[in-house]
Amino acid sequence: MNSTMNRINPEIYTLDSVDVAPLLLGKLLCVNTNGTVKKARITETEAYFGEDDTACHAHKGRTKRTEILYRKGGVSYVYLCYGIHALMNVITGPDEHPQGVLLRGVEGLSGPGKLTKALGITCEHNGVDLVSSDIIWLEDDGFKPKEIKTSPRIGIDYATKEYRDKLWRFYI
Repeated sequence: MNSTMNRINPEIYTLDSVDVAPLLLGKLLCVNTNGTVKKARITETEAYFGEDDTACHAHKGRTKRTEILYRKGGVSYVYLCYGIHALMNVITGPDEHPQGVLLRGVEGLSGPGKLTKALGITCEHNGVDLVSSDIIWLEDDGFKPKEIKTSPRIGIDYATKEYRDKLWRFYI
C-alpha cells in the first residue's frame, strides 16, 4: 500500500504541541483496518506541553504509561480513559520533551472517545510511527480551515488554574 503520497510533512511532528495542534485541523486521520482505510477530517485538537503543564500526563514525571510522551514527535499515544475509551494523541516535539496533541474531534463526531471508536483505534495502536506506518497516518489534501477558534481545554478540572485557563483547545 502506498500511503505516503499525501502524508503531512513529517517536520510538523518536530514542532511544539501548541504549534502543531492548530496545524492538524483540517488534516485527515487515516486508519487502515485489514486493508480498509477510513479517513476522517480533524476538527478539534488540544495541546499538552511538558512536565510543567499540570494537565499533561507527564506532569508527575516519567512512568511506564507516559514513557511514549518523551519520544521524538511522530508517534501515536493511545491510552485508556476511565477504563472505557481509547483516546489518541499525536506526540510532537524533540526527544525527551514530553508533549502531544489530543485528537478531540473529526467531522461528524465530537469527542475523543467517539472518534477512536468510529475509526477502530484501540490501545493496540499506542506507539505507531505516524511517519511511516500503513496502520495510522495523517494526510494533507490541501483543505484549509476558514477560521480556527480557541478555548480552554476540556475535562481538566484537576489541573492548576493557570493551565486550565490556557487557550490550548483548537477547533473549526
